[in-house]
Amino acid sequence: MEKLKIGILGATGIVGQNYIKLLQGHPWFEVVDVAASPRSAGKPYEEAAGPKWQMPIPIPENIKGLIVRDVQDFDSIPEDLSFVFSAINMPTKDQIREVEFKYAKNNIPVVSNNSAHRWTPDVPMIIGEVNNEHSEVIPIQQKKRGFSKGFVAVKPNCSIQSYVTPIYALEKAGYKVDKIITTTLQAVSGAGYPGVPSLDMVDNIVPYIGGEEEKSEKEPLKIFGKVAEDGIVNDDSIEISATTTRVPVTDGHTAVLNVKFKDSIPEINEIIDIWTEFKSVPQELDLPFAPKQPIIYLYGDNRPQPRKDRDNDKGMAVTVGRLREDNVFDIKFVGLSHNTIRGAAGGAILNAELLKTKGFIK
Repeated sequence: MEKLKIGILGATGIVGQNYIKLLQGHPWFEVVDVAASPRSAGKPYEEAAGPKWQMPIPIPENIKGLIVRDVQDFDSIPEDLSFVFSAINMPTKDQIREVEFKYAKNNIPVVSNNSAHRWTPDVPMIIGEVNNEHSEVIPIQQKKRGFSKGFVAVKPNCSIQSYVTPIYALEKAGYKVDKIITTTLQAVSGAGYPGVPSLDMVDNIVPYIGGEEEKSEKEPLKIFGKVAEDGIVNDDSIEISATTTRVPVTDGHTAVLNVKFKDSIPEINEIIDIWTEFKSVPQELDLPFAPKQPIIYLYGDNRPQPRKDRDNDKGMAVTVGRLREDNVFDIKFVGLSHNTIRGAAGGAILNAELLKTKGFIK
């Protein structure tokens, strides 16, 4: 199969670098276009990104010589570009929204890692195993905004990846969730580069991450929502209370959850069976970036642990453990996901694979 030619917006930043690393050897996609800010434009990628390259591999040979394009130079978009991944960083979310919609207007689908469009009702916010059907909002977006082939689709915040899929699996099995209290322990890589100063993180926990608690409480409601005439209508049946913290861990976001059900309460062994047997559309389609087992349950009392479990199944699986009864709510457990793979570039790559399979990307 001839590979689709794709671009990366914000290619010199950390998330852009992760895209480049993860897309090496991808069976469907080939990076041919890299775009960034005007200060990087016109330079070979190796020169523009080299001093701040943070990946554990050298810059790939096929990327080094690509000339960085100004991300807002729409006249220089390669004609044979099938779509772009967006990881642009700009002063305001309004600017990001404008740039991403301009690419869509220019017939370029945008699969975004940014938060700017997560609350735009006609923009799907997708976790492949949970709400792939939200791609049905794309024709609504195209009609409303006058797009022909282009559109914008986004992935959700990295902080919710470690618990949304396990919660969805329980709801799909017929156990409706009423309330969730969650505390996240988020890795420093989630703050980007240079990120949190070392003197703030060494021997320390920071009990606040700006904007993360609101995302953790509200984004699942859109993911669990339904497609309506004008866009996504959020779910209002679950109450979520979140506390988000930054911990001295390199990669891997952990979440501690207390869960209350509305009606019937599943047995502990039944929950484990539901999680370990859970499969969804990405697994049925055998997409390249789909984990074979999207939810992995570990029985040891001291697991999951970021250093030992974040890379499970290409870094794309959610690993859960410590499931037990809760004497205030009904159950409690610990979830873990890799924030820079499943929670960022890898999750967006899976979304692009899903959208290609559904015919939205050609």
